[in-house]
Amino acid sequence: MGKVMKLYIKYFASVRDMMGKDSEVIDIDTNLTVFGLWETLTLNLKSDMKVMFAVNHEYVGKDFKLKHGDEIAFFPPVTGG
Repeated sequence: MGKVMKLYIKYFASVRDMMGKDSEVIDIDTNLTVFGLWETLTLNLKSDMKVMFAVNHEYVGKDFKLKHGDEIAFFPPVTGG
């Protein structure tokens, strides 16, 4: 069992609508990638929504390892118009 990590999570646009909230703070006792966190948070939603990830205000890939105190943002891919 790893250390407990406190993570600050923000949801934007259609991701916020799907999650039913705009933010939350969670304590999790395992080391996760940002995509692993997304899978954990959406386990019961049965959604195949495409999302982008940012950690501490910087875009990251799905294999980015999270650490205690990180702020994670999930949002839909930005489309041009």
